[in-house]
Amino acid sequence: METTRSGLGQGTWYLGEHPSRHDSERDALRTGIDVGLTTIDTAEMYGDGASELLVGEAIAGRRDDVYLISKVLPTNADRRRMGESCRASLRRLGTDHLDLYLLHWRGRHPLRETVEGFEDLLREGLIRSWGVSNFDTEDMDELVAVPGGDQVATDQVLYNLETRGPEIDLLPWCREAGIPLMSYSPIGHGSLLRTPFLASLAEAKDLTSAQIAIAWVLRHPDVFAVAKASTREHVLENRAAMDVTFTPLELAGLDRLFPRPPRKVPLEVL
Repeated sequence: METTRSGLGQGTWYLGEHPSRHDSERDALRTGIDVGLTTIDTAEMYGDGASELLVGEAIAGRRDDVYLISKVLPTNADRRRMGESCRASLRRLGTDHLDLYLLHWRGRHPLRETVEGFEDLLREGLIRSWGVSNFDTEDMDELVAVPGGDQVATDQVLYNLETRGPEIDLLPWCREAGIPLMSYSPIGHGSLLRTPFLASLAEAKDLTSAQIAIAWVLRHPDVFAVAKASTREHVLENRAAMDVTFTPLELAGLDRLFPRPPRKVPLEVL
């Protein structure tokens, strides 16, 4: 996976679904590009294509500035339907290629067939690379055993202060394989932001709790993240999280409050 311009990208889950917020969401995405958040992550599932339409409008005239990611639903991950899905996503996005195309989660189609579908799209120039989402370590083992499966560029998973299971084996697996991990929902479910210690740490550093949570994920040089923002102000807040650093004492405090599990746990998903 190309690291693009930053370790933080823009997520789009739920964006594009409400006409009353269309303009502010489009402008938020454009602001993100302006300040260096040039990776944009979307999916055919988001709003049944509405998010891709919004992204397409936001990047119009600026396609070369953006590292564009979309995802195919597992029901469409056979060779025939994957091509149809990819072309439909490209039409909504107003572009002729994706920089990265992900399998949204594992479904009933054999991984061999899904990889063959990705390879078809690579040969046609419709995608530049491919990866997966919501794959646990065992899934990754199966994937790389498939012919061509070792070309996987990333695994996008739920990883944040509240959800540290990937640190047990998935993150080490990805490091050993030289595959960056991508975190979605780096600020968790919302309860994370109401944690008193996190709030006090954020106040001491003149930050928000969300910025602390995002910065904590980004502390790994081989972990990238996508965070949604629906307003210009929120985008700028997310961007500032990239400049946050922690002292060893601060990290130890976060470890005490949000300990990683002592053993392997099933991969959590949203």
